[in-house]
Amino acid sequence: MDKLEIKGNWNEIKGKLKSKYADLTEDDLLYDEGKGEELLGKLQQKLGKTRDEVVKMIKSL
Repeated sequence: MDKLEIKGNWNEIKGKLKSKYADLTEDDLLYDEGKGEELLGKLQQKLGKTRDEVVKMIKSL
C-alpha cells in the first residue's frame, strides 16, 4: 500500500481534482495537516475508487 504525502501547493492539486471531477466539493477536498487519511477516505467514497487508486491519482497531478 502506498502512502500519500501531500507536498507542494495543495491548492493547485485541489484545483486539478475539481476540474477533473466536477462533483467534488470544497468540503471533500478540505485538507488539514495530519488528516491525510481522512481526506483519502472522503475521496474514496465520493469517487468510488480504492485507496491506492486515489493515492496514484493525486500523485499523478
